[in-house]
Amino acid sequence: MQQMKYRHKEARMRSDVIFDAVNIVLVCIVVLVCAYPIYYTIVASFSDPNAVITGKVFFWPVGVTLDSYRSVMRYSSVWTGYRNTLFYTVFGTIYNLFLLLPASYGLSRRSLKGRGFLMGFFVFTMYFSGGTVPYYLLIKNMGLIDSPLVMILPGAFSVYNMIITRTYFSGFPEALREAAKIDGAGEARVFAQIVLPLSGAIVSVMALYHAVGHWNSYFNALLFLNSSEKYPLQLVMRQVLLINQQVKADTTGMDTEELLDMLRRNRLAETMKYSLIIIANLPILAAYPFVQKYFVKGVMIGSLKG
Repeated sequence: MQQMKYRHKEARMRSDVIFDAVNIVLVCIVVLVCAYPIYYTIVASFSDPNAVITGKVFFWPVGVTLDSYRSVMRYSSVWTGYRNTLFYTVFGTIYNLFLLLPASYGLSRRSLKGRGFLMGFFVFTMYFSGGTVPYYLLIKNMGLIDSPLVMILPGAFSVYNMIITRTYFSGFPEALREAAKIDGAGEARVFAQIVLPLSGAIVSVMALYHAVGHWNSYFNALLFLNSSEKYPLQLVMRQVLLINQQVKADTTGMDTEELLDMLRRNRLAETMKYSLIIIANLPILAAYPFVQKYFVKGVMIGSLKG
């Protein structure tokens, strides 16, 4: 009997080892598939354009050069785009949180009258919208055409993020609220002085979500901004790339120097794609480690509690 138990235990241990090995292999494959494109983008941005075009770049930079970064940085509009995007991101995120957090807390309170109706109203807007043309007419009637506020006001409230945040607040210990109310605190004071200071995880996650959304936003700018000095970084990068990808169809009358310069710019445009990606995403990549410790915790609690 003991021998049978030992064999059974040995078989289980062997199956566990095989299971762990298969899991490790699959995780490594997933990590490689996700990480290699980022790694290749970084490597290609520092490589010689000819090596990138001919497919010689795989794991290491070939002919290390900073020409693509220099070409991007010589456009003053890039710095203007950075300034605009920082403005839209900082003030847009603050405005989003200013609306999101109180609304989520209010809807998390079971004592709120009409709570079910309000939640139904919010959820309805997730599935139905007027479309692009009514949206454009609405923005026009609000006087936001070619205004920086068009990058902040229209996307002020996310119902999806509100549901996550409301679920988080629903799991907040009721005893703390009751203790504060016994001391004479109202709901506003409870929210500002007790709930918010203890909700750093979900606040950090929501701030990251909204900041990334504002940083990558381009659609409203494409539709409603007419002045290039108000363009966010994403549209500026698009303009720079289009300028460097222009190919002159008629080469008659060009001397050898002009032809070589045109070919060099066309080759350089290939590596500029990668340097533009790095430049556009560097601030977000730099900010992520500071909220990473809250990220998984905030999302899991916000999505599972309640």
